[in-house]
Amino acid sequence: MMTDVDFNMMPVSKARRRVWHGHRERVRDIALTQDLTLSVHVSMQALEADWRTLEASAATSLHQGFDWCAAWAATHANQLLLVRGRIGAKTVFILPLELVRGRFFRTARFIGSPHSNINTGLFADDFDPVTCTKLAAALIADLSAKLSRVADIVTLEKMPFDWHGTRHPLASLPAVRNQNASFQLPLLENFEATLAQLNAKRRRKKFRVSEKRLEAMGGYEHVVATTCAERRQVLDLFFEQKAIRFKALGLPNVFQDKETQAFFHVLAAVEPTHDGQPLELHAIRLRGQENGRIVAIAGLSRKGDHVICQFGSIDEDIAADASPGELLFYLIIRKCNAEGVTLFDFGIGDQAYKRSWCTIETIQRDIVLPLTLRGRLAASVHRAAVRFKASIKRNKKAYAFLQRLRQRRQTSAVAAVPETDGD
Repeated sequence: MMTDVDFNMMPVSKARRRVWHGHRERVRDIALTQDLTLSVHVSMQALEADWRTLEASAATSLHQGFDWCAAWAATHANQLLLVRGRIGAKTVFILPLELVRGRFFRTARFIGSPHSNINTGLFADDFDPVTCTKLAAALIADLSAKLSRVADIVTLEKMPFDWHGTRHPLASLPAVRNQNASFQLPLLENFEATLAQLNAKRRRKKFRVSEKRLEAMGGYEHVVATTCAERRQVLDLFFEQKAIRFKALGLPNVFQDKETQAFFHVLAAVEPTHDGQPLELHAIRLRGQENGRIVAIAGLSRKGDHVICQFGSIDEDIAADASPGELLFYLIIRKCNAEGVTLFDFGIGDQAYKRSWCTIETIQRDIVLPLTLRGRLAASVHRAAVRFKASIKRNKKAYAFLQRLRQRRQTSAVAAVPETDGD
């Protein structure tokens, strides 16, 4: 088992590597004669200073932020494999990976990948090896040398190769299109201009209808959980509402396990900074006869001017005809628009309500890098699985049948866990 220190620090390749920074107006050579040195670390704290510097880039996904990854690491037992690339003394990228041991394969993947929407890794703004494909090829060789003792395959999933107007540094690596895309709505100079991108008249009409129906029940308020106690209460209610929803639809509950719930609780406890907040909880709370009852919840993450909706839920038993979930999104987007957010992201997954709000569809790709002979088989399985899922999702009947099978398997697995009475 690895100790909490760096290991395998020496560079594999001694070849001189030329790294270019390419922007629209200029191309600047930042490292003509120095080597790119890769090292693998198992301690986040050892890299924190460099990590927080790199995550400040607008092109870096909030899912690779230090606080996000630290929350996942604190609630999951997976071994961390933090790949750092340096040119001289400067850290130019970090790939924050964790090791997942399956029945047949050992996979190094982005930390918290099952609950991330967009992954980028962390790269310096002036590090752009897309113009130097030899560098990307050398990266494959270096990762193989560094990680093949502990992992069979590296999977960098849900990566947009074009994001924030730039081409991703690893876009030249072998990749397969992910079965899901993500969906975004640009927020313009004011809310009226933002709605004008959509069917503004229909949006406003739905909003008025929802408000009228909730006012008939005694009214409502849009609340944001501010204290730790409020956040915990709203988050626990979300887990309850979502479990009911998944069960009604016959779908597996991806928020069911205790580690996942603990992860979101840790995120919710992180206080906001000037740059954003890992998890902010919004809700529609009723007044009148049902005073205090929460009928819709949304969890948001903000980094700079980019907001991602991580999840949402509604109360299945009351006010459903008022579409409280749609109402909440309307209020949230209006609030974000007023606060200077420029991109509201509904996250990964193709759903009708996302398409009704969004004008941008972002294609995401999975980079699959086999490290061992067994890893080659794993890579073939991964690519085949992605293509199979994509074809299944295009067939609504087949997709519904598969989801029902997954839900039954999950229910059986939970039922098989023996209960104890604490004796």
